[in-house]
Amino acid sequence: MSLFGIGEKFNTLHDLYVHLLKDLYSAENQLTKALPKLAAASHSPQLKTAFESHLRETESQITRLNTIADKLGVSLTGYTCNGMKGIISEGSDWIGEDATDSVKDAGLIMEAQHAEHYEMAGYGSALAYAHNLGYTEAATLLQQSLDEEISQDTHLNTLAATINPAAQRETATA
Repeated sequence: MSLFGIGEKFNTLHDLYVHLLKDLYSAENQLTKALPKLAAASHSPQLKTAFESHLRETESQITRLNTIADKLGVSLTGYTCNGMKGIISEGSDWIGEDATDSVKDAGLIMEAQHAEHYEMAGYGSALAYAHNLGYTEAATLLQQSLDEEISQDTHLNTLAATINPAAQRETATA
């Protein structure tokens, strides 16, 4: 049994790179289903807009991953990213929690940042592999996606700076 239980054989960095691309592809596709639910659960208009904007970015990231896969002659389908599946499950659980509006939004930010950090780690590793393997065009596309993830995380931090104090005030009066 392999470490990841996925039955793939990893003989080269290229093998690991393709596996990571599959992982990212699955993660991003899962997010296209989760982000509308996060947006719908948001009370802050700015947070709702952030989730809607990230959905459009996620769709572009999937397109970039498909471009990379086409160039490599591989398919990215047929694999499930269990890491993102777990993060999304926790986010879905949070949506159902009994919380005040600002506390709910603070929790949604927390859950979204779990996903962002997972994606940043994945894109950062894929970018390093692409550079090592000499896949210059792929590296450019991966850098673009990584930059978007970092920007989204920074934006969520900015939103948290206003939402978290409101959540603290709600908690104090509850």
